[in-house]
Amino acid sequence: MGQYYLAILAFHIISVLSWMSMLFYMPRLFVYHQEYKDKKDFTDVVKIQENKIYKVIGLPAMWATILSGGTLLYINPSLLDNSWMIAKLVVLTLMIAYSYSLEYFRKVLEKDKCTKNGQFFRAYNEVPTLFAILIVTFVITKSIPLYFSIGITLFFGFIIYKILTKKVD
Repeated sequence: MGQYYLAILAFHIISVLSWMSMLFYMPRLFVYHQEYKDKKDFTDVVKIQENKIYKVIGLPAMWATILSGGTLLYINPSLLDNSWMIAKLVVLTLMIAYSYSLEYFRKVLEKDKCTKNGQFFRAYNEVPTLFAILIVTFVITKSIPLYFSIGITLFFGFIIYKILTKKVD
C-alpha cells in the first residue's frame, strides 16, 4: 500500500480543499439567508444552495478527508508519534464538530426558526480560517509553534469579538 501513499495524499489534499470550500461558504450563505429572510423567493434559492453545498460537496468531502487521512495514518502509523500530528487531529476534531454545526444551523434555517442574525454568522465564518491556519502550520513546520498558535487564536478571538459587538445599522 506504501506505493500508493502519494496518490492517497494528493486525494487527501483535494478532499480537504473541497471540504474547506463548504466550511468557508456555508456561513456566508447563512448571513444572506438571515439578512434577507423577508424575501421568500431569495431565501428559497439560498435554501437550495445551502442544502446542495452541504450534502453534495461538504459532507462527502469531509468523509473523503477523514477516510484518506485515516488511510495515510494506517500506512504510516509513526506519524502518530509526533505531537504536531496529535495537535492536528485535535483541531481536525473541532473542524468536524464545526462542520456538523453548520448542518444544524442549515436545518434550523430551512424551517425558518433560526434566532441567530447575520452578524453572528459573519463571526462564525471566521472559525474555519483559524482551523486551516493552525492545521497548515502544524503540518508544514512539523511542530506546534506555541506562541504563534496562541497568538493567532487570540487574534481570531479579537476579530470575532469585534464582529459580534459591531453596531448594526
